[in-house]
Amino acid sequence: MTLMLPLLLSALTSPLLAAAPAAAFELTSPELAGGKVPEAQVFNGFGCAGGNTSPALAWKGAPAGTQSFAVMVHDPDAPTGGAGWWHWVVYDIPASATGLPAGAGNTGGALPSPAAQAPTDFGAPGWGGPCPPAGDKPHRYQFTVYALKVPALTPPPGATASLVGFLVNSQTLGKATLTATYGR
Repeated sequence: MTLMLPLLLSALTSPLLAAAPAAAFELTSPELAGGKVPEAQVFNGFGCAGGNTSPALAWKGAPAGTQSFAVMVHDPDAPTGGAGWWHWVVYDIPASATGLPAGAGNTGGALPSPAAQAPTDFGAPGWGGPCPPAGDKPHRYQFTVYALKVPALTPPPGATASLVGFLVNSQTLGKATLTATYGR
């Protein structure tokens, strides 16, 4: 019996029986895979002539307990005196979602119900693609998906991107970020 106890303890602590580590929360996009924002996603205005189509996004490995998601796209390099520029804000994405299709942020786009979009720094809800000032170094566009511990954020009507960002960050279990660049 005394010989079996060390064998039993050894079996219980074996790496084969140890729980597998949780997969890392990861965000990907076929359009942004090369690290640069293609013309199809660039804004159409302010001197830019892109397609202004939101890119497809996919995520996996969300933390346990996730009840909804939010997606926020920010340009920290925008010449706004330090505030950057919000390009897309989507919240109340159901926990069953594993991504957003290309064009989801455009008028008539396929956002999963009950997802909603907040106004961006362009002044309206929906995708507003990159359009940095001509001659600036390429700007960074940070696409972040947030796993939230609540099923809905319910910001007040007309809430700004910053207010939604505050609510998102107060309810975050985890996040995954993908950065792409664009310059002209």
